[in-house]
Amino acid sequence: MNPDPTYAAKTDARRHHDPRVRGFASDNYAGAHPEVLAALALANGGHQVAYGEDDYTEHLQRIIRSHFGGRAEAFPVFNGTGANVVALQALTDRWGAVIAAETAHINVDEGGAPERMAGLKLLTVPTPDGKLTPELIDRQAYGWEDEHRAMPQVVSITQNTELGTVYTPDEIRAICEHAHAHGMKVHLDGARISNAAASLDVPMRTFTNAVGVDIMSFGGTKNGMLFGEAVVVLNPDAVRAMKHVRKMSMQLPSKMRFVSVQLEAMLARDLWLRNARHANAMAQRLADGVRQVHGVEILYPVQANAVFARLPHEVSERLQKQYRFYFWNEAAGDVRWMCSYDTTEDDVDGFVQALKEEMAR
Repeated sequence: MNPDPTYAAKTDARRHHDPRVRGFASDNYAGAHPEVLAALALANGGHQVAYGEDDYTEHLQRIIRSHFGGRAEAFPVFNGTGANVVALQALTDRWGAVIAAETAHINVDEGGAPERMAGLKLLTVPTPDGKLTPELIDRQAYGWEDEHRAMPQVVSITQNTELGTVYTPDEIRAICEHAHAHGMKVHLDGARISNAAASLDVPMRTFTNAVGVDIMSFGGTKNGMLFGEAVVVLNPDAVRAMKHVRKMSMQLPSKMRFVSVQLEAMLARDLWLRNARHANAMAQRLADGVRQVHGVEILYPVQANAVFARLPHEVSERLQKQYRFYFWNEAAGDVRWMCSYDTTEDDVDGFVQALKEEMAR
C-alpha cells in the first residue's frame, strides 16, 4: 500500500510550529535530516521480521564493522539514556559501580536512570574541563575487596564531553590502559561522537576500538536522526547477554528496521561527518562573534558544537525572549549555546547581533 500524498488535505494534520523560529538550546531541537527521512520512507512498506531480524539491521552490522572493526556489533535502542543504561548494565554486576566525571550526562541529566534501572552506583569525580584522567580516576578506583563499598567495575567517559571538550586518542588510550590494569572496563558515551571525530579529523575507530574502549553508546538523534541510538559492543569478551539486557531494559524496538535504516543513512556514506562538521563550524563562528562582545566570557575551549559563556543574568533573560537557550549554572550566569546540523550562518550572525544589542542596553 503506497502512502496517499493527499493525506494531510484529507485529515486534520497541520503544522503546529513556525519553522522560521531558531534557537541555540539543544541539537535535539533540530528536525530530521532530509536524507534520514528519505531512508525511513525507503524502509517503509511491505513486511519485515520484527525485533531486529530484518534486512536493515543485518546490513547495519556490516556498516558498523567498517567503522569500528570486525568484532563490533550494534544493538539499536530507542534513546540515549536507554543506550547508556543498557551498556552499563551489560558491564556491571549487582554490586558494581561506575566511575564518571561529575558533569557526566549519566550523573546529571538522566534522572538517576543508571542507578535506578541498572542497579549500579555512580562514583563521580570533579574535573576542570569535563575530562577524566588516570589520576582523577584513582580518586574513586579503590576498595575492590571492601564489602562496605560498591565495587568500581567501569570507567565511563563522554566523547565529546558535556562541556564541549574533546578527548584526544592518546588520552582515551591512557584511560583504557589504566582502567584495564585495575580490572575495570571502559564505556564511552558517544551521544556526540560524530562531532568529536569531526573536531579531531580522524575516523571514529581511532579513539574507540583502536585504543581499548569496550562498549559505546552511539548517538544519532543529536546529529540529524529522527529517533534512536545504538549500543555498540566493541569487545564482546567484556559483556554478557546483551540481547537479554536490552530487552529487560525496555529498549528493544519491535520495528527495529526504522532505527537501523536511519543509522545506515548516517553511516553508510558521510552524512554523519557532514552534519557534524557543519555544526562544529557554526559553533566556531558563534564563538568568534561572541569574543568580540565586551563583557561576555567564553568558559571552555570550543572544540565541538557547544559554546559555554558567562554574561549578566538579566542579559540572558532578555536574550532568551528572542532565542531559546539554557542556563548551565544560573547562579553564576553561565549559559550553553548549542549549534545543530541545520544551524545557518544567518542564525549565528543574528544571534551575535542580538547579544551585542542586549549587552549594550
